Amino acid sequence: MNDRVTITTGGYSINPGQVSVRAGLNKQQGRNGQQERNSARRRKIASTLSSVTATYLLLAVILVPFIWLIFTSFKFPVEFLSWPPTFLPRSLTIENYRRVLHQPLLLNYFANTFIVASASTLLALAVGSAAAYSLTNVKFPARLNAIFAVWVLITRMYPAIATAVPYFMLIKNLGLLDHRLALIITYTSFNLPLVIWFMLGFFQGLPEEINNAAIVDGCSLWQRFFKIGLPLAAPGLVTSAILSFILGWNEFLFAVILTSIKAKTVPVVVAGFITDKGLEWGEMSALGSMLVIPVIILAWLAQKYLIQGLTFGALKE
Repeated sequence: MNDRVTITTGGYSINPGQVSVRAGLNKQQGRNGQQERNSARRRKIASTLSSVTATYLLLAVILVPFIWLIFTSFKFPVEFLSWPPTFLPRSLTIENYRRVLHQPLLLNYFANTFIVASASTLLALAVGSAAAYSLTNVKFPARLNAIFAVWVLITRMYPAIATAVPYFMLIKNLGLLDHRLALIITYTSFNLPLVIWFMLGFFQGLPEEINNAAIVDGCSLWQRFFKIGLPLAAPGLVTSAILSFILGWNEFLFAVILTSIKAKTVPVVVAGFITDKGLEWGEMSALGSMLVIPVIILAWLAQKYLIQGLTFGALKE
């Protein structure tokens, strides 16, 4: 006896067994699709939670020391060495700031820091952006472009302490010890590799058609640099300027080696609160807070260009 039954309707033959099998397959596919969607949703949630957790951990690592510095600057001396340590001050005082602000030559130290950081940043931008544009648009023989670019990067790789003694002897022979010009020259030499490599990526990412059109119109290399390269690479210039300024503003090693009184900068003054009698935590925290705040304000004001500069080239069409 044949169990297969065929139903004929309107000229079409329908096998009930095949219909049930197909229905079962459709249900199985539906369940598999639902499981895949649930699995994808769980992976997305796990990825989001991981990203959020990593972001908050990174923020904690960055912000907690700074917040602790601010709170410490308002504490009384008795709380500095208390155990367990207190994060929030039990009572607020501005005595630490008063003692710092009454120090002689404090304004001169801030002026030294600002002048040295600003001058070295401007020099590094002027020389570094021109060098980067030349490496991008001028083809030197024997692969000198790549060799020079790599050599510039290598000069930034070795530790600064390795050149401390040669720099000291050079500055001493030039008669520039305890002069702002000594720090300006030193900071410019250390900021140049940063500016060259940063601007090199910007200039290489500019549309080549614009440069070719300027050449057809008769623009020289310098005209293309000032009228096309610099305006289009403005985010890179701002980012390079901020990073160079921060490096010059916070630099300590060469400032303490090459200066004594007249050209002393604020980071050296902060380190001066480490005495043979102990650490003056209150004054050190107060002056450290005053040193950090201008850089934060600068970065906040230029955050639009800073984000554009740091993310330039992250997305490719």
